[in-house]
Amino acid sequence: MAFPVHQLYLFGAGVLLFLPLLKLAESGKLLVISQDGSHWLSMREVVVKLSEKGHEIVVIAPESNLLLKESKLYTRKTYKVPYKQEDLFQRFHGFAKGIFREVHFPYTILQEYQNNMYVINMFFYNCNSLLKDRELIQYLEESKFDALFTDPALPCGVILAEHLSIPSVYFFRGFPCSLEHAICKSPNPVSYIPRCYTRYTDHMTFPQRVLNLLVTSLETPLFQDLYTKYQDIASEFLQRDVHLPTLYRNGSIWLLRYDFVFEYPRPVMPNMVFIGGINCNMGKKLPQVCQMSLFHIFFPI
Repeated sequence: MAFPVHQLYLFGAGVLLFLPLLKLAESGKLLVISQDGSHWLSMREVVVKLSEKGHEIVVIAPESNLLLKESKLYTRKTYKVPYKQEDLFQRFHGFAKGIFREVHFPYTILQEYQNNMYVINMFFYNCNSLLKDRELIQYLEESKFDALFTDPALPCGVILAEHLSIPSVYFFRGFPCSLEHAICKSPNPVSYIPRCYTRYTDHMTFPQRVLNLLVTSLETPLFQDLYTKYQDIASEFLQRDVHLPTLYRNGSIWLLRYDFVFEYPRPVMPNMVFIGGINCNMGKKLPQVCQMSLFHIFFPI
């Protein structure tokens, strides 16, 4: 889809905030950890811009992947994973079908959980394989990167940034149930900010506010269920006890790919920057259509 002009300006502003971490006076060295699929389509646009400015970029990808392909704009390093390309296509196909299955609240919560876990488990295998690839980890340690650019929807990049002791820049659409605000301890009042899947507005009745509070109480167990396995492998990899929300808070900049004007008003942390709807790929211009042809479509003779 094509981006409105104001979104492109916000995109440029986000990149300018990001570039100081890469030593503007000289070419920086950037490590990129992305999730496969649409996550990468969005990040790739930023990677292309940074590559054009002369920065050296290394992208880490599993051997079996959908879109994380080789390019002359960056160096791609791969690692082995315990599934084949056919298994990958099957999982993503099942995930896509689940998204469009219509169910009603509160069953939407269960469906979303089951559908997400279908691919999250696969991404966990990716992260576990990456962290146990000693040859690749040694390469990353010796490469002396200036910064790490990652989609933190899953925490493998966050763990690597901690291990390599380099600044990290997050670029993503958000966690399930807006958990990024809970992680960063941003004020997120339940009195007028409806929780995910409730479909309430900021004008709630008293019973709705009570239910909204109950749904809020599920956010912490949801995070623990989604990320406990990552906490275990992070502790093993970093060789110390790890608290994942604390690791997430070490992010230097959060580039949030949604628009503040479409959200319920609330304070955010100073390093959280809204950059608008930079999603998937740049759209192509629409073809020119003859006005006379349109006239005949709407007013046939």
